[in-house]
Amino acid sequence: MTDMIRPFGTLDRREVVAELLRDREDLLLVTGLGSPTYDAAAVEDHHANFYLWGAMGGAALMGLGLALAQPSRPVLVITGDGEQLMGLGGLATIAVKKPANLSIVVLDNGHYGETGMQTSHTGYGLKLPEVATACGFAESVEIEEMPGVEHLRGQLHGNAPGPRFASVRIAPTSPERILPSRDGVRIKNRFRDHLGPF
Repeated sequence: MTDMIRPFGTLDRREVVAELLRDREDLLLVTGLGSPTYDAAAVEDHHANFYLWGAMGGAALMGLGLALAQPSRPVLVITGDGEQLMGLGGLATIAVKKPANLSIVVLDNGHYGETGMQTSHTGYGLKLPEVATACGFAESVEIEEMPGVEHLRGQLHGNAPGPRFASVRIAPTSPERILPSRDGVRIKNRFRDHLGPF
C-alpha cells in the first residue's frame, strides 16, 4: 500500500499559522483539537482564540455558528486533516449557509497526528478542496508554497464571496506542544468578554 501514499507537504506548520495570524486585527479564530491549537498558542494566546479541545470534527461548524453570529467580523478556522475528515458533512451545511466572512484552513500533513501519525485519507490521495468545491464553497484551493499562504491571509479580511476553504500541505512534523488553557469555561468566558455585548 505504500505506493498509494501521497507525497508529503513541505511547509512548516508554525510558519504557516504565524503568517495567517499576522496583523490579525479583528479576526476571530477557532482551532481544531491538537496541533492546530498548539500552533495558534505558539503565535499568541490571544483573547480572540477559541480552542476546541474536544468534539473532533466540530471546528468548522463552530466557525460557522460564530460567523453567522458575528457577520461583521472575519472568522478563521484552523484545523487538521484528521479533524476535518471527521466533519465532512459539515462542509455541506457551511456551503448552504454561505457565510461570506468564514475561512477554513486545513493544515494537511496526511497523518492523524494525535493518535500516532497513522496515514490519513488525505495521505492516501483524498483531496479536501475537491470535497469543499463539490459541496459548493465559493473558493477552495490547495496551497503548497508560502506565497499561497500570504495570498490567503490577504483574503481573510476581504469582501470576496465566501465561504473560503484552503488545504495547506505541511510537513509531517511534531513541534513542541505549546499548551494554552484546557479550562473550557475559562476559554468560553474569555472569548465572550472579548466579543463584548451582543
